[in-house]
Amino acid sequence: MNFLVVLPVVVVMIVLKFTRINILGWMAAWWFAIYFVLVYGIDPPMPSSIFGMFMAIVTLALLAYLTADSENLEFAKSSIIRFLTDKKFMTPLIIVTIGLPTLVATRVYLNAAKRVQPPVIARTIHPPPPTEITFKGTKIDLVTSGNPYRELEETDPNGFLKHVENGRRVYYQNCVFCHGDNMRGNGIFVHGLDPIPANFADPTTIAMLQESYLFWRIAKGAPGLPEEATPWSSAMPAWEKFLSEEEIWDVILFLYDYTDQRPRAQEEH
Repeated sequence: MNFLVVLPVVVVMIVLKFTRINILGWMAAWWFAIYFVLVYGIDPPMPSSIFGMFMAIVTLALLAYLTADSENLEFAKSSIIRFLTDKKFMTPLIIVTIGLPTLVATRVYLNAAKRVQPPVIARTIHPPPPTEITFKGTKIDLVTSGNPYRELEETDPNGFLKHVENGRRVYYQNCVFCHGDNMRGNGIFVHGLDPIPANFADPTTIAMLQESYLFWRIAKGAPGLPEEATPWSSAMPAWEKFLSEEEIWDVILFLYDYTDQRPRAQEEH
């Protein structure tokens, strides 16, 4: 979330709250405020299909709010009829009647006329990780570090299962919507994502990677990808903003346990 964008929008909405704006103006203000936040206030940007879905929900919610009150509905109806029939609104009516279709047609034409450009550089799907990262102020060495709970698989099976179950909770509360119930990258949001999420059930994905690599990718998400992995429009968030270090290690345990795979062995140095 880009607070440099969100905070001014919040301030404007608070100021409008204390003005004598009518219900139609207030609804328009909410619609444009949410549109502005979704477009400019979220980093990385959400896929256009999800953005369109959110704006459709917002529009329906505002219409439901308007029609729930008979006075507001009557005011809206009379305002629209007055705008369409009153001669003093003739000029803005002509502008709206001609301008809106023109804007839509122009946008459609410009989008259709765009040429698909190939990447300027080759993109690496599994880029090499940095030697270390900082996670909430703590440095983690990705070369020598491993999953601190992996050894419990041999020394404390019951404790290990608790971490796996916690990983299950984390996955189905946060990851399932994109990566899917069966971890094949076919979650309910997959049709709005480009590229689509990784298929963890494929033996060429997490079975080829060390657990520290997964920790890096989950913690830093798409914003943490190095230059050789670009251009990249991944919607993967930086989960370090939402999950603890233990939760990320636990969900990694669950990924391997669910897919019945083993992580790549750590190389000796």
